[in-house]
Amino acid sequence: MNIPNFDTDPGRLRDQAQAVEGLGFDLLMMSDHVVVTPDVAAQYPAPFYEPFTTLAYVAGMTERIQLGTTVLIVPYRHPLLTARMAANLNDLSGGRLVLGVGVGWARQEFEALGIPFERRGRITDDHLGEIRKAWQDEGYRAGHIPIWVGGNSDAAIARARRIGDAWHPLHFTMPWLEERLDGGPFVPRIKLRLNGKREQAGEGTIEEVLDDLNELGRLGAETVVLDPVDFSDIETIAEHLGRKS
Repeated sequence: MNIPNFDTDPGRLRDQAQAVEGLGFDLLMMSDHVVVTPDVAAQYPAPFYEPFTTLAYVAGMTERIQLGTTVLIVPYRHPLLTARMAANLNDLSGGRLVLGVGVGWARQEFEALGIPFERRGRITDDHLGEIRKAWQDEGYRAGHIPIWVGGNSDAAIARARRIGDAWHPLHFTMPWLEERLDGGPFVPRIKLRLNGKREQAGEGTIEEVLDDLNELGRLGAETVVLDPVDFSDIETIAEHLGRKS
């Protein structure tokens, strides 16, 4: 389950994280931004809680649920800083971290951080190599942290196969996905919009959403991340999946 770490507060983050774990879900994820520039604010209203900090907060009040980023914008941080924060969070949480990564899209945010937007793909490739290299150092106590490479472009799929543990496609129609599957591992993130207009996977009646989940499982997805707007939809899908603890 992807829960919002924006336009929220510590109490709501705590309550939602504990509720998602209590409903029996396996994984809780959050998104990433560093500077809430106008292009970011249009989709993610402030305050925006930095994901590593927030996941550490959530780790201290949960017990078993995995914790992850969907997705960490790799060019925004020095690779050794990312490697250290990820390794520490994974170690302190008992090996619960999943690192979903991406190249980013917010041009104004890149400008604010002084990072060349046009080079974000190459920077991501270089940084991921440095992160994996750093994790080989025993001093990091990294263990095995899965890297899911997010994005729907051909470049993202190629990056996932070259560097990542799985491809992490975001918001799509089922025909679009089936055309791009290549037999490699994939962990999709779909919308969760019950009783809404059916345009993408995860939208529509509860029966249609359950059909999407079954089809994704048939195609080989062992994990599906749900991206809800209404928390009641999380409770409804948990009830139909029989996942209450």
